[in-house]
Amino acid sequence: MLNTILITLLIVAICLILLGINVFFVKGGKFPNGHVSGNKALRNKGISCAQSQDREAQSKPRFSFSDVERTLNDSMN
Repeated sequence: MLNTILITLLIVAICLILLGINVFFVKGGKFPNGHVSGNKALRNKGISCAQSQDREAQSKPRFSFSDVERTLNDSMN
């Protein structure tokens, strides 16, 4: 049982080191951005993540006051 745990920990440590080579051994290195907005090809196609699209949609006004006024006037006539 102890051998299995030690082998598992060794494998996990090796995987972490291999995944982090760019971070650990390169000066100023960092993990690659896996987010949709960090992908240049998707940005060129105009694709963004759902959170960004939702934030943009919520920041835009749904309607203007003049639109509401015009709709009310149209419904009265």
